[in-house]
Amino acid sequence: MKPRLLCSDLDGTLLSTKSDVSDFTVSELNRIKAAMRIILVSARMPNGMRYLQKRLGIEEQPIICYNGALILDNEREIHSTTIPLNIVNEIFNYCAPLKTALGLYYKDEWFVPGNSERVQKEIKYTRTNAIFRPTTETLADWETRDIGAHKIMLMGTKKSSDTLMPILNEKLGTIINCYRSNDTLIEIAPKTVSKLTAIKQLLKSKETLADVLAFGDNYNDLEMLNYCGIGVAVGNARDEVKKIADFITANNTQNGVAQFVQQHLVI
Repeated sequence: MKPRLLCSDLDGTLLSTKSDVSDFTVSELNRIKAAMRIILVSARMPNGMRYLQKRLGIEEQPIICYNGALILDNEREIHSTTIPLNIVNEIFNYCAPLKTALGLYYKDEWFVPGNSERVQKEIKYTRTNAIFRPTTETLADWETRDIGAHKIMLMGTKKSSDTLMPILNEKLGTIINCYRSNDTLIEIAPKTVSKLTAIKQLLKSKETLADVLAFGDNYNDLEMLNYCGIGVAVGNARDEVKKIADFITANNTQNGVAQFVQQHLVI
């Protein structure tokens, strides 16, 4: 097994806790990083990934943020796709009657209408800061700046999320991808991008997807694991992810990625 790229999701996959990688993972990735590129691939914003890059000693590598909507090489922007502002406004109009809050993300900016346990958890676990202001103000500001959203997080209840998912898929399914993070959260990304499309953009001359070893656990990892050369699901992955994976390793809390690297990658 001699991949040229190791691409890993973060939350629920590479991270052994809610916010960090283990010393064992750091050691194993340090062992192999001279032989292959290690790319972090996440729904997180850049600031929520850079501290992990630094801890792993791979700051010279690009990062894939927002499920592929933003690719950065240090501060250089390799790729950026946003959800147009008129679509963001339409999503807001669907959410308002259901009292579902929107987290709006653009590059390293994260806007939320108010504080909550969910917001405080993200601040803590991703080591990022939120900007608190009404969504209507953010939308008005974005109109003057002519920008859209790299990601939208819908924060509601199970009932409101159950109601919104079919509406969003029916009305906007050709423009956006919706991922159910859990019963109360829906992540929205531009339809034209994914973790897989982002990985393709980082392949060098004579490299193909067959050269990629990918790790993941959730619905937004399915395509990446299915089409990369070797797809590995952690033990805590959703059943749908395990079904299409080439290998299943230990849970993220048991350092599943590092265990697989130790067992299969001899440098």
